[in-house]
Amino acid sequence: MLRLHRDYLAAATLALVAFALLYANAGMPKPFAAWKWLDIINEGGTAAMAGVWFLITLSSRPGGLVTRLLACGLAFIMLGSWADCLDEFYKIDKAATWDNWLEGLMPLGMLVLTAGLYYWREEQFNVNEHLQKRERLFRDHRGFDRVTQLADAAYLRSQIKLEQRKASLVLLDVDGFHRINREHGQREGDRVLQALGHLLLLNLRNEDLLCRYAGDRFAVLLPGLGVEQARAVATHLCDAAALLRHHAATGVISLSVRYACGEAEGEPEHLLAALGQVLDGAATPHQMEPA
Repeated sequence: MLRLHRDYLAAATLALVAFALLYANAGMPKPFAAWKWLDIINEGGTAAMAGVWFLITLSSRPGGLVTRLLACGLAFIMLGSWADCLDEFYKIDKAATWDNWLEGLMPLGMLVLTAGLYYWREEQFNVNEHLQKRERLFRDHRGFDRVTQLADAAYLRSQIKLEQRKASLVLLDVDGFHRINREHGQREGDRVLQALGHLLLLNLRNEDLLCRYAGDRFAVLLPGLGVEQARAVATHLCDAAALLRHHAATGVISLSVRYACGEAEGEPEHLLAALGQVLDGAATPHQMEPA
């Protein structure tokens, strides 16, 4: 991951060296007896720890606004502390003010770091919401689909039987998915299914259950929703999928998804078979509930 942030590492390293050269050339070395070791340890230790946090941040995060703010904030704190530490080794003319400006990088870094932490907090809220939508499956510790890491068809059937409230079931099918596998390869087809699974999760409630039913078909169990409401959700999911652009090495892949929905009652096998028949006979992306 550090290789993604080589520019940050190079800039921070050059700044550290430049600060040392600046103090060495512009200042007068203090005698060893005048060194204040407690200040050196405190200020140098702060610079070292900020540098360690800087490296940890860059080694654990992709690029983006949050990473830039966190990294820049920590880098400024490191450089401000480093300048403060160098001041213990070199005597600077009292008329000079540039060393005070350099030491002022520390409060600036704290301000930038605070902004980064705020946006990181917002980012974590979104991640937590995404994970909560998988919680229903995590609690049961049952089979995940190998490709999408969603619940499988067996888990879906068991949840339909256990659902006590009014609920609806939506079955989604990707149009012409076999062409994606043929033209772009099965590995790219699996990546498309993964991307679509994440997209669908982000557009569902926490209590909804998303499963990979079979092949290119996904199933969504919607507790507390009637068929009309489920139809609106399904239409929204299909519209969202239509906006997805998956960038593969062989080109950009667009998707078209159709659906069928019905009340989640009765024998799961019969319900799923009826929805499957509607999809098999569908000629347009959006379909209604089975008769």
